[in-house]
Amino acid sequence: MLNRVSLRQMEYFVATAKHGSIAAASAQIHISSPSISAAIAHIESELDVQLFVRHPSRGLGLTAIGTLVLAQCEDVLERSSRLYEIASDSSDAIQGTLRVGSFQSLTAMIAPEVIFGFARAFDKVDVQMVEGDQEVLMHKLHALEIDLAITYDLRLGDDIRFESLATLPPYVLVGELHPLAQQKAVTFEELAPQPLVLLDLPMSRDYFTSLFAQAGVAPNIVARSRSEEVVRSMVANGIGYALFNVRPRSNQSLDGKRMVRLRLAGTHRPMLLGLATYKPMKPSRLARVFLDRCRAYISDQYIPGMSAASFFDPHISNP
Repeated sequence: MLNRVSLRQMEYFVATAKHGSIAAASAQIHISSPSISAAIAHIESELDVQLFVRHPSRGLGLTAIGTLVLAQCEDVLERSSRLYEIASDSSDAIQGTLRVGSFQSLTAMIAPEVIFGFARAFDKVDVQMVEGDQEVLMHKLHALEIDLAITYDLRLGDDIRFESLATLPPYVLVGELHPLAQQKAVTFEELAPQPLVLLDLPMSRDYFTSLFAQAGVAPNIVARSRSEEVVRSMVANGIGYALFNVRPRSNQSLDGKRMVRLRLAGTHRPMLLGLATYKPMKPSRLARVFLDRCRAYISDQYIPGMSAASFFDPHISNP
């Protein structure tokens, strides 16, 4: 089989089996549908078997023999990848493709220095960044579509390994003319009747609303958005206040209006910023080098693109 079926053809077959259709595989691995079809036809011809059955409503399904061939192809591909890893480990070269997931509200601050800075440092490395909310990132880790994710400790399954790098407490963001703008700290009792603009991302929204529930009050949500910058702009224009964990260095919205950050009185569960990997998948040498870079660049003392954590020290005034 190895003599007459190439590794590339096996990769196309495995991608099609994984994604359920040639079109979906083509979109994921950026190879034309005719090339994938030809690869599958070649394998079927060489082995004299039928790998797929076409279902009108469910796309392609593996035949019984197709399932067995898939397992063998995956094994061959895994062993071939180890050859490259062994070769890489035996030299000083850092090379290959690294797929990094990034929680979307972190990306603008984290990506330039940490993710793409890594690509600039190693010219033989192809870094592919995937943005998404927590649901998207966890799905892609499980599907082996990304090697790791820079994200939060939100609903991590038992099969996800999470290493915390920095603590991000929640805070309040208001426009400079907001009734609470002159206070150094506010309580949830004070916030509850005020209009809230909610950052409406899966799991993030549950985190923010849980803070109100723990205080025994309900928020007055008047607007929602999945975009951090849209929420900041609505806050700057007086539509309401917002809760955030990320700390952009700029206190201005995209339209140039100024905002004020306020501490939340009391103790509240912070979000932990860190590294998520899929436990069953051993990180490659390239991934391990990148993880080390993240550990060096992200900490409670310094997070690229964010203001200092001293903002949250009650003895230090709001910048």
